[in-house]
Amino acid sequence: MPLSPEQQAEIEEQRSQAAPTLRAVSPGMEQHLYKAQPVLDHGFVRVIDYMGDDAAICQAARVSYGKGTKSVQNDEGLIRYLMRHWHSTPFEMCEIKLHVKLPVFVARQWIRHRTANVNEYSARYSILDREFYIPAPEHINAQSVVNNQGRGGVLEGAEAARVLEILKSDSNRAYDNYESMISEDGPDGEKQDGLARELARMNLPANVYTQWYWKVDLHNLFHFLRLRADSHAQYEIRVYADAICAMVADWVPAAYGAFEDYRLGGATMSGKALECVRRMLKGDEVTQETSGMSKGEWREFMGVIG
Repeated sequence: MPLSPEQQAEIEEQRSQAAPTLRAVSPGMEQHLYKAQPVLDHGFVRVIDYMGDDAAICQAARVSYGKGTKSVQNDEGLIRYLMRHWHSTPFEMCEIKLHVKLPVFVARQWIRHRTANVNEYSARYSILDREFYIPAPEHINAQSVVNNQGRGGVLEGAEAARVLEILKSDSNRAYDNYESMISEDGPDGEKQDGLARELARMNLPANVYTQWYWKVDLHNLFHFLRLRADSHAQYEIRVYADAICAMVADWVPAAYGAFEDYRLGGATMSGKALECVRRMLKGDEVTQETSGMSKGEWREFMGVIG
């Protein structure tokens, strides 16, 4: 269960306390505030706080005060223009703070996005829970034969069962030893000092769950989502990105719509690729050999244009 009854009660208490405010409020995001969205087997994402909305992006772009005389349609057009032309600063006016519970190996991918503020649960002075990410059978895959950092087909039968059993048994054995090392009760009932928590944690596997608060502006969040919500991203981080996408779509619908169109659904072409498209539109036959691209570039180009 991602949340304990005590945590759920705390969330309900927070949501029951409404306060009047003059700040910009996004009705869509208010529906997500404090609620935990389950992800994977023990993880979740929940919104702790946010700042700004679609109007804040436009206000920053125009450097205006108040609502002015612009219509919603004009605001959406401006946001699409900003996204289309890679104007990032107005999107930085919106921020979001998330509480995320995730496996350590996912956190290590996530933290590579260094344009955010992070505060992680500390296993130096707190004891980690016995919670490990164990993939569902449909996510136990072989190594890809075409991509060194990707997955291939799903493992089946005895091999899949053996892998799952290894993951479960190793995780529990590591945690048993973790508890044993930090305990003040020795194996035979005698008293012992217990190993420091900051040392004992090094024996835990990378699929143990951690938690953090992650605060980021909308521009850098879109960059994170463009990479991690992509179909080529690792499944375990992609499902977190998908959950965040749903929240952002309700928070800033116009900005997310532009992001979905120009970033998630769009493509960037090199000068050589664009020239090939122009030649194709003229009726020329273009091959990899005549394109000026490498085999890898040509394969990706053909993937974009179908």
